[in-house]
Amino acid sequence: MQIYEELKARGLIAQVTDEERVREMVNTGKAVFYIGFDCTANSLTAGHFVALTMMKRLQMAGNRPIALIGGGTTMIGDPSGRTDMRPMLTREDIDHNAACFKRQMEKFIDFGEGGAIMLNNADWLTQLNYIGLLQEVGACFSVNNMLRADCYKQRMEKGLSFLEFNYMIMQSYDFYHMYQHYGCNMQVGGDDQWSNMLGGTELIRRKLGEDAPAMTITLLTDSQGKKMGKTAGNAVWLDPEKTSPFDFYQYWRNVDDGSVLKCLRMLTFLPLEQIDEMEAWEGSQLNRAKEILAYELTRLVHGEEEAEKAQEGARALFRTGGDTANMPTTVLSAGDLTDGQVGILDLLVKAGLAASKGEGRRLVQQGGVSVNEAKVGDIAASFTEDQLKEGLVVKKGKKVFHKISL
Repeated sequence: MQIYEELKARGLIAQVTDEERVREMVNTGKAVFYIGFDCTANSLTAGHFVALTMMKRLQMAGNRPIALIGGGTTMIGDPSGRTDMRPMLTREDIDHNAACFKRQMEKFIDFGEGGAIMLNNADWLTQLNYIGLLQEVGACFSVNNMLRADCYKQRMEKGLSFLEFNYMIMQSYDFYHMYQHYGCNMQVGGDDQWSNMLGGTELIRRKLGEDAPAMTITLLTDSQGKKMGKTAGNAVWLDPEKTSPFDFYQYWRNVDDGSVLKCLRMLTFLPLEQIDEMEAWEGSQLNRAKEILAYELTRLVHGEEEAEKAQEGARALFRTGGDTANMPTTVLSAGDLTDGQVGILDLLVKAGLAASKGEGRRLVQQGGVSVNEAKVGDIAASFTEDQLKEGLVVKKGKKVFHKISL
């Protein structure tokens, strides 16, 4: 199976501008493609998995990735999928975040000689002359067409700033610039970016002639990736300091039954034949499939050793007397106790399971906290020095486990 057919079989392709050209380009290793990453945080999330694995798959097939850091577009903010403006970041913040992104991307793609390259669109966008841009690019865009784009329509009711309105033009200019200077001939992005990406293709057609589309093909990945990687409203980060390997593993171990095979196809590099065999799995076998998913993704991000530890720690939760050594742990000291005890609210805060006592109180009152498998319903509950010495396993919600000792 060639790479384009594999991408389709894995459910990774939603739309393309010209399927025959895309198929020929990626199957013969002729694609120089880019995926953009706005640097709004200092870590990528599990929601970037589709993009990262797509880059890896295409590079393995001989195509060349460009990881485009949105240093310039981050200063504007993409309105897609948002109800309000993104917060403004300084250039220093963006540069720091970009450096963090590259370290994480290096686990997926090869930046060596002749391999992937990383670019920052601030290098050209910040140099643009506004009037010159309007003359060169602005005439190629219809305001009526732009307002019909989903990324703008969903913001019109609450208010769309003129700053954000320029995002489509900036993203389109990125493709135009990289086409001219880096031979970039294909875009890859989530389907919420379809309008922005078509803008880039159309700009090249308008500026370089109707023959140009043969080298300006847009490949689109399913935006399901952006729906992944969130739990209880919080991002699941690739940075182990923000989401531990254990918690990362636990997130994927607890995906719902209906999503596990889709995630295995889209996000792992297991052979499709192996995944297809799991179609008939039920009950406890589905739990095995979830373990495979969690292990494979944790291994990709954190390495085999951390994946083994996370798997052992997770399995320990489901068997009597299991080894909890690899579970995320907080060690308290005698100074953390009051009269030889520590209250549940203090315990949650000290373990980083709640940002404040108020949040901890709500968790307990909503039935979201268990200690050693026993539900804690009293916000005044406390635990003794002897209990802490034996070790407590605190469970927050259905997916977060944490060991606390003295």
